Amino acid sequence: MDYAPILNNVAKYVTLTEEEEIYFTSFLHYKKVKRKQYLLEAGDVNTKIAFVTNGCLRSYAVDKNGGEHVLQFAPPGWWIVDMRSLLTHEPARLNIDAIEETELFYILKPDLDALQLKYPKFERFGRMLAENAMATYQHRQIDNMILNAMERYSNFCTLYPSLILSLPQKQVASYIGVTPEFLSKMLNTVVIK
Repeated sequence: MDYAPILNNVAKYVTLTEEEEIYFTSFLHYKKVKRKQYLLEAGDVNTKIAFVTNGCLRSYAVDKNGGEHVLQFAPPGWWIVDMRSLLTHEPARLNIDAIEETELFYILKPDLDALQLKYPKFERFGRMLAENAMATYQHRQIDNMILNAMERYSNFCTLYPSLILSLPQKQVASYIGVTPEFLSKMLNTVVIK
């Protein structure tokens, strides 16, 4: 099993000894998720945190009218989780599914707790991931309040450069908070100018 992508991600935050790497990887589970297959369905309790090595996942909520609202995309090198459900053991409000065939590693919450107890540097790693996620979500909330659709689209392109050409416009529109028709019209206007 090639653990290099996830170990390289961890190495951005903390330095592991060979013993720590072996212990960490002993908790990792490999999974292949088919396109449109769920990793987590709203209503289920989230028990794991996932790291994408190939493909792309998305997390989203569905409103009472059936409209999807994308919270996050997770291309290779990204982590994804319904954090509230993971921490509180309450039913998830988010769905996490594959946009395309995806390969990932995941770690179960009890194993993560054991890992952090034995090697506190993993607690630091988790805190740093959580801080980065919080900063990203705060920035996105502010953007949604003060930026126009074109500016939000531009920020999306900066955040997810590898996805802009591969995602359906419907997914991008959901993420930036506009209808697919509006996004198409907006992009056509920019191209024409």
